[in-house]
Amino acid sequence: MPSSSNVQEARQALGRRLREIRKDSGLTARALAVLAGWHESKCSRLEHGRTPPSDADIQLWTLHCDAQEKAADLIATARGIEGMYVEWRRTERAGLKNAQEAVLPLFERTHRFRIYQSWVIPGLLQTPAYTTAVLNTIVNLRQTPDDVADAVAVRMERQHILRSGDHRFSVLVEEWVLRTMIGDTKAMAGQLGHLLTVASLPSVSLGIIPLGVSRGSGWPVESFIMYDDAQVNVELVSAHLTITQPSEIHEYATAFSELAGIAVYGAAARSLIAASVASLG
Repeated sequence: MPSSSNVQEARQALGRRLREIRKDSGLTARALAVLAGWHESKCSRLEHGRTPPSDADIQLWTLHCDAQEKAADLIATARGIEGMYVEWRRTERAGLKNAQEAVLPLFERTHRFRIYQSWVIPGLLQTPAYTTAVLNTIVNLRQTPDDVADAVAVRMERQHILRSGDHRFSVLVEEWVLRTMIGDTKAMAGQLGHLLTVASLPSVSLGIIPLGVSRGSGWPVESFIMYDDAQVNVELVSAHLTITQPSEIHEYATAFSELAGIAVYGAAARSLIAASVASLG
C-alpha cells in the first residue's frame, strides 16, 4: 500500500497549493465556502490535507478563485496521490509474476515509450538469463516469493510489443549499465549481443550515453519510463512512483530530451556495446 507518511505529505502539499490559489484570488476561506455551498470547515480540511478533494471540489475551488486553467493539473495530482508511492514489497508480495502481469494493460495501450535506465538494461530489451539474474537479486533483497521462472516467462512474452502494433520505443541507457555485471559473464555477453539485435528493430531507437561525456543539463537521474504523455513510472530503491500530473510529466519529458541530446546512436552506440562485450574477456 502507499506509504502513509508520503501520501499525507502529498495531500498537505496539494492543500498548500489550494490555499495559495485562494489567497491569490483575494477570497477568505469563509467566503469561498459560501460561494461553493460548503460548510465553513471544509476549506480548512482541504487546505491542511485532512480531506482529499474530489474532482468536483477542485472544479468549484478553481472556478470561484478564477483559476480554472489550473484545474486539470490539480485533479491529476489529487487522483494520483493514493497510488503515486507504492512500496515494492507491496506490489511483489504476491510474487514477481503478478507484478509483471499487472503492467501488461498499460504497455498494450501505450503508443510511445520513452525509457531511461541508469541501473540495468530495460526490461523490454532483456534476455531470459539477464532477467533471471535481476529477479533473483530482487528475491534475495526483498524476500519475495520465489516464482522467478514464471515471472521471466511473463516478461519475455511482454516483449512481443516490440514487433507488433503501433508502438515506438525511445530508449536511453547509461554506458556504465553496459559494463555492470549482472549474472555471470555468459549471461552478460548474451545480453549485450541481444541489445545489438533489438536496436536494429524499426520500432526501437537506442541511445547510449557515453562515460566521460560532458553532461550539460543531461544529468544522470533515477530510472523512469514515460507512457505517452499520460504517465511516468519512476524506480526508487524501496518503491516506485506513478506520476500523472501534466506539469511533472513535462519535467520528465524535458529531462529525457536533455539526456537524449548527449547520447550516441547507430554505429557509435553499437561501438560502445561491442567495446563492453570485448571487456568481458
